[in-house]
Amino acid sequence: MRIGIPKEIKQGESRVGMTPAGVAELIKHGHHVFVQHTAGEGSGFSDEAYERVGAEILPTIEEVYAQSEMIIKVKEPIEPEYALIRKDQLVYTYFHFASDRPLTEAMIKSGAVCLAYETVEEADHSLPLLRPMSEVAGRMAILNGAYYLQKTKGGKGKLISGVPGVKPTKVLVLGGGTVGEAAARMAAGMGADVVITDISLPRLRQLSIELPANVTTLYSSEHNIRQELADVDIVVGSVLIPGDKTPHLITRDMLSLMEPGTVLVDVAIDQGGCFETSHPTTHAEPVYTVDGIVHYCVANIPGAVPNTSTMALTNATLKYALQLADKGWRKACEDNPALRKGLNIVEGKVVFKPVADVWGLKYEELA
Repeated sequence: MRIGIPKEIKQGESRVGMTPAGVAELIKHGHHVFVQHTAGEGSGFSDEAYERVGAEILPTIEEVYAQSEMIIKVKEPIEPEYALIRKDQLVYTYFHFASDRPLTEAMIKSGAVCLAYETVEEADHSLPLLRPMSEVAGRMAILNGAYYLQKTKGGKGKLISGVPGVKPTKVLVLGGGTVGEAAARMAAGMGADVVITDISLPRLRQLSIELPANVTTLYSSEHNIRQELADVDIVVGSVLIPGDKTPHLITRDMLSLMEPGTVLVDVAIDQGGCFETSHPTTHAEPVYTVDGIVHYCVANIPGAVPNTSTMALTNATLKYALQLADKGWRKACEDNPALRKGLNIVEGKVVFKPVADVWGLKYEELA
């Protein structure tokens, strides 16, 4: 199969769809891989590194899309890429359709096969292609929250760990999934008092056993969340409903319950956000303030550490990429139910129900 790896053009995105090591495996399986010139530079991988493993370097993004049957990316295509994607082309990347109607409509119109990393789901309900970036994002959420808690950045002027004789900060983590667990573990390791919420009692029991002693579990309800906001310093929004829009767990009126300078980090912004007052931001302009509350809503948090992120992502996506390339997407998805759940839009049809429901589109079940 002819496989293309274009350079990401979303603002502040330096990751690349595949490392040279991953490309080497694809080529070992007999596939031809095109890599756009300088696509890997932001992640620390030179054109020469790709050429050494047998990839062909193409000068422009247009040529990569034109010559490839399968595209491997990191982030969802943005508007300049829409016209480059063609009928029957397989695009394998994060899409997050439930938060982006123009992208959804563009991919329907393209006739392409859109296989979304975030909805590939194994039999145990794990999300193997979302997990590595969630682990990065959860850790980064705390690092960024701690940074913007500084007075010079609009925060309360608190050190996340405190010091002897001074209390540490309080961190509230909404959602006990991969992002939430990573955030709670990072915050606890930095010395904060941490509260993590979830609606699953079995998950809360598991977290209670596995996380450090300075992490408290709490059942997630509006009442319980409101009770925690009076003295919280950092809130991490990490709720995920696979492929669907995220519910708003903190509404506009709840901002008044928090002290000015409290920092909200919305890791779920890709799926619409956990906070009613959230809107996507970029690494260039990551924060804004509403009613004295600092909002950090960068839509590609792992893009700030592209070397780590690209390697972690390739470790997860390569296995499935090989199946898609070796067998073709139809046979691969027929043989692997986890991959089949990754199909969101196929040849103009919405085949993932949460996406159809969010936008009021016709849902067509996969044959």
